[in-house]
Amino acid sequence: MTRVLVTGGAGFIGRHVIRALLARNYDVRVLDSLIDQVHGAATPDPILREVEMVRADVRDLDRVTRALDAVDSVIHLAAEVGVGQSMYAIDRYVSANDGGTAVLLQAVIDRPVARVVVASSMSIYGEGQYERPDGTVFDDRLRPVRAAAGWELCAPDGAVLRPVQTPESKRINLTSVYAMTKYAQERLTMTVCPAYGIEGVALRLFNVYGPGQALSNPYTGVLAIFASRLQNNERPLVFEDGGQQRDFVHVEDVAQAFVLALEHQRAPGEVFNIGSGHSYSVNQVGRALANAMDVPHLVPEIMNKSRAGDIRHCFADISHAVATLGYTPRRRLEDSLGEMAGWVAQQQAVDRVPAARLELERRGLVA
Repeated sequence: MTRVLVTGGAGFIGRHVIRALLARNYDVRVLDSLIDQVHGAATPDPILREVEMVRADVRDLDRVTRALDAVDSVIHLAAEVGVGQSMYAIDRYVSANDGGTAVLLQAVIDRPVARVVVASSMSIYGEGQYERPDGTVFDDRLRPVRAAAGWELCAPDGAVLRPVQTPESKRINLTSVYAMTKYAQERLTMTVCPAYGIEGVALRLFNVYGPGQALSNPYTGVLAIFASRLQNNERPLVFEDGGQQRDFVHVEDVAQAFVLALEHQRAPGEVFNIGSGHSYSVNQVGRALANAMDVPHLVPEIMNKSRAGDIRHCFADISHAVATLGYTPRRRLEDSLGEMAGWVAQQQAVDRVPAARLELERRGLVA
């Protein structure tokens, strides 16, 4: 039986990846530090009783090396998550994400595996890809300070640009500490692994959602943050004007993508966008979730302020993953919010969004 080590496997995405691996008859070992911000006092997922658990920090070389005993492949999910928090907890994010990946790869040199699949992020693109009305492509636009013209990005001549699907070939533009650390995780994996005859694959995940997200973590995915607010009878807080467009991908589709990346013979050496291939505005999503949770009166509160590290529009071109891996997202957002609402109704969420917002404002990261 093939054994896979999943770092960060007790987290939201990790638990769904475990389910997908067990369904394919893999033997799974999990290494996770179980930090309070992510796991809190939540009841452990029963799926974790079906795998071997190693509670350790991914920066602990000795524990990571031992966790690699008799392991065939690695799925590397362990990371601090959140654009906003990364802009002030800089040492923590760089240490956990980049230092942790460096330690894992150092250990892999001595305990070689066949393949390492690393979780990268759409955040590395910064702004997504844009077009002028005449079809000219822009993949290097920087986020402007808000002006009288509004929030949208413009060409040098002032023409408003139209956001389009972002392919893997789009120029990298690192606009947050989190983005920098995710790109370093990706590049470390894709540089070190082939040097030692190990296959490396990177998945650039877009906005992942679904049952099991950490509702009390104010730096997790936007849908979980909105759900926490709504469950506490508060309106979701939306930066800018709410028109930002994102790609929301269900965690079950993400889990299947990791299995494909682990198994497919054409995956090594490649990076893949993993999204739904559809775009939604943040305001649209907030309203739809409020309807699904039967609180339609709790419409998003539009803040008309920007947050350092954020971008305007970015949604995925998934054609490379579809053509190469056979990746086919099965879950549409509009068909999955009822499931999300049902799960949230059974949880108890602590709304920590106001405290997180005050922390950002105190540090001058919201304007």
